[in-house]
Amino acid sequence: MGEIAPGFSALQEYGLDAWQRSILLLDTLRERGDKYIERSSQEAPHVLSFPAELIRDGRTLERPVNYLLVRILSPVGVKTDPVKPPVVVVDPRAGHGPGIGGMKSESEIGEALKAGHACYFIGFLPNPMPGQTIEDVCRAEAIFIAEVAARHLDAEGKPIIIANCQAGWQTMIMAAINPDLAGPIMLAGSPLSYWAGVRGKNPMRYTGGVLGGTWMTALAGDLGHGVFDGAHLVANFESLNPANTYWTKPYNVYSKVDTEVDRFLEFETWWGSPVLLNAAEMQWIADNLFVGDKLSTGQIRTSDGIRIDLRNIKSPIIVFCSWGDNITPPQQALDWILDLYDDVNEIVADGQTIIYTMHESIGHLGIFVSGKVAAKEHGEFVSCMDLIDVTPPGLYEAIISDVDGNTVNPDLAGGKYLFRLESRTLADIRALGGNDAADDARFATAARVSDVNLGLYRALVQPAVRSIVTEPIADAMRALHPHRLRFGSLSDHNPMIAPIKPLAEAVRAHRMPMSKENPFRAIEQAASSWITTWLRTWGEIHDGMTEAFFLSSYGSPLLQAMVGLGEQGSPRRIERNLARETAAAELRSNLEQRFENGDAAEATLRALIYVRLPEGAIDERGFRMLRIMRDARAASDRISLPRFKAMAREQLQLVLLDEERAINALPRLLNPKRPEAATALKTLRQLLSARGSLEGQSKARLARIEALLGAETSAIGSRAVGRG
Repeated sequence: MGEIAPGFSALQEYGLDAWQRSILLLDTLRERGDKYIERSSQEAPHVLSFPAELIRDGRTLERPVNYLLVRILSPVGVKTDPVKPPVVVVDPRAGHGPGIGGMKSESEIGEALKAGHACYFIGFLPNPMPGQTIEDVCRAEAIFIAEVAARHLDAEGKPIIIANCQAGWQTMIMAAINPDLAGPIMLAGSPLSYWAGVRGKNPMRYTGGVLGGTWMTALAGDLGHGVFDGAHLVANFESLNPANTYWTKPYNVYSKVDTEVDRFLEFETWWGSPVLLNAAEMQWIADNLFVGDKLSTGQIRTSDGIRIDLRNIKSPIIVFCSWGDNITPPQQALDWILDLYDDVNEIVADGQTIIYTMHESIGHLGIFVSGKVAAKEHGEFVSCMDLIDVTPPGLYEAIISDVDGNTVNPDLAGGKYLFRLESRTLADIRALGGNDAADDARFATAARVSDVNLGLYRALVQPAVRSIVTEPIADAMRALHPHRLRFGSLSDHNPMIAPIKPLAEAVRAHRMPMSKENPFRAIEQAASSWITTWLRTWGEIHDGMTEAFFLSSYGSPLLQAMVGLGEQGSPRRIERNLARETAAAELRSNLEQRFENGDAAEATLRALIYVRLPEGAIDERGFRMLRIMRDARAASDRISLPRFKAMAREQLQLVLLDEERAINALPRLLNPKRPEAATALKTLRQLLSARGSLEGQSKARLARIEALLGAETSAIGSRAVGRG
């Protein structure tokens, strides 16, 4: 870089720097445009930073889809453990290009490889296969997961799935239809309850109603000659934050053009490559999810007539959401639980484990692309998946805290962070805020109005549109989409941009940035702040008007009556399932016969659950202690993780069904006069000591267990160590 000549005034210095930054910004946008055009010509453009090999091509399936399964090749020096279950990262097909889950080394894929898991990636191609449907995509994902499982028969557990955004609901549908296929499922920023939210926030949920429903989705598909342009979805995302879209993002590059270009181009390479969906796929999404919100209430059926009931899923479900996410706020990520269950006891009876965690501030895209989030949240979840997989049924919140000098047995935490699961109830989910009955009635009204308008469009307008729009016309309209046009027009394909590249090279050779003390720098930053505030205010006013229009229009008793919505409204609750209720009754009946059945391992686990129950928390240190003790045994004596998971579920259900009966039966499982009782007590004390001394009810419960099994009170329970 050059130096400012002596005698230069502050204004001259600022003027030269501003001019140079402008040229460099234009050159950055030119380079972005070139990347966009280059990627538009590629068959499989992606932003994965990891080498991969193709395993299955969805285009060759009986019901072909544009999805691919690839195996991520481990970097040099990184080894995978064949005993650890493989991790499958599923890419979101929500308008933008593929590869977001592995764009950086610090990413979901990177953390999985670092933890020793074999890693796979399910991505997609820009163009859909003719006639492919959402159901076809879900079936293809099931085939891919089965393929991964078949390649890792020695793994202790089924494939772990990390599903980002749109891929979350797609994976949940797949798992509901194929409940025995997958291991833990992590939903990162995935909406499952589309009407949910709070007043004054989450304006995207009103969009369908304000536009009169999904007839415009059908129109967009017809204007695309049977293809829906993902650029429309990208534009919707950008409209949520006009300050960032129209000013903050480009100004950030302009103001830091000497250091910010690479990061900007890395992100824009992914963001600026919108993909296509079949019109029927997008219509299904809009009708059944965005506007209809039918998934969590079991109103969707497959082409074979199978009802998609999320309660069928047997895999542990982990929900990762954020208060800073205005695309998938916590309510939309979590309120499906309220649609499925009346209380936590139903979750336990179903044998389901649901875990959630909420970041304080990260935005929607940061959940997938932030290196800090990957290193902390994704890293901890991946490293603790074996704990999650054997966690007893229930609802938990994951708390990730720093390991410090006050942490007991920090070596058992396995890193910089401590992973803890705390029991929660449905009241905790409701406390996050959400709709009341009147709000649900408004959304139900919007859904019915959408059906009416869609029917009118199909009857009166669609035939004419389809007769006019040909494939060349549709291609031309896609090329002229503002999102595509702003990328492609600022490229070397535009003759007017030709002088920018050599001019930028000259600027870099003689770069003369202004000094940090230049007063015009502060003036520029103040002006930028003012513009950002103005645009943010405009966005908030727009969102407020959108919400007011939606609430007043669809809250009209007249409109609700006209669409046939009775006074009872539309209850947000999945209907009863007699087969499920019968199975639950049979389970309770079988449990009644199991109180006095079991061996030393089951008795120890029952006692552990009983002692820890008042605390309502599960800590990774206790599980790591258990793993150490298990691994110290001969391979033939070890309990497999699937067996341990089944034991944990059964013992928890027994304790919850009749706590007194479950504990009083322990002497019949472990004879206090035999050595097995002393060994079991020793194991129990070791596991309980992982988190330090017991207090309160847990301390008293351990003393009771020791008394039942003929031992003196232990040090962690009270005053002196007894037998064993």
